[in-house]
Amino acid sequence: MKKIGFADYFISEWHADNYPAWFAAANQKLGLEYQLSYAWAERDISPVSGESTDEWCERMGVERCMTLAELCEKSDVIVVLAPSNPEKHLEYAKEVFSYKKPTYIDKTFAPNLETALQIFKAAEEYGTPFFSSSALRYSEELNEVRGTRNIILTGGGSNLEEYLIHQVEMAVSLLQDPVKRAKVETLGNQYVCHVETKNNAKVAIIYSNPLEFSVTAQLENGQTVHKKIESPFFVHLIEDMLQFFETGKACFDPQETLEVMRMRDLILKAVRCDGEWVYI
Repeated sequence: MKKIGFADYFISEWHADNYPAWFAAANQKLGLEYQLSYAWAERDISPVSGESTDEWCERMGVERCMTLAELCEKSDVIVVLAPSNPEKHLEYAKEVFSYKKPTYIDKTFAPNLETALQIFKAAEEYGTPFFSSSALRYSEELNEVRGTRNIILTGGGSNLEEYLIHQVEMAVSLLQDPVKRAKVETLGNQYVCHVETKNNAKVAIIYSNPLEFSVTAQLENGQTVHKKIESPFFVHLIEDMLQFFETGKACFDPQETLEVMRMRDLILKAVRCDGEWVYI
């Protein structure tokens, strides 16, 4: 049995609560043996649930580590969580990468492209295999519209800065073309984000808190396809995570993560220039 360690800002949160059961299901499907065994959190009390690290570890049946170093020493592979606190990822990654163990870093990968580049540099320095992704990359609904050049993506969440990553991850996965410019129209607390790539593909990202995730695209034959995203994308992410732990390779080029951060940075910059094109 290979031991997984969770490193988090506070451990009692949705991702940490749900990943272990998905690990168990993925083990059964893939014939692997991975188990969450250790957890460490910088903050003891979760601001989400009020649960302490000790209480969470007892509930989940894992051993609490008192330091990040202890977790890294004991674990075979490491999952850096803190999904709502990407500003913590560089600090955690620098220590975790020094142990040269396969590492997954949860979304949003970094607060900005500059920090993302520093994380990549740290991984290169230690030769540590890692990857990061929004689970929405693994949506089955995207397969039907790959290769299209006119796409609309919708989605919501509690705030644009945290939840934009999902639509951007889908856009980068589908377009496979570097971003050139972005323009954002603000409608109160809703946003319509227009993005164009260097080869003139176009994507509209529509964000509003209650919106469900969906993809709409015009195919080469002129047909328009609309898909509400309902497939088990988190299950697929976890399966790819375990396969990555086995092989050291993700199913996509990790450089795409930098393009995701580049597009996200550009859109957030365009928010501050309401209605004006912002260029790379």
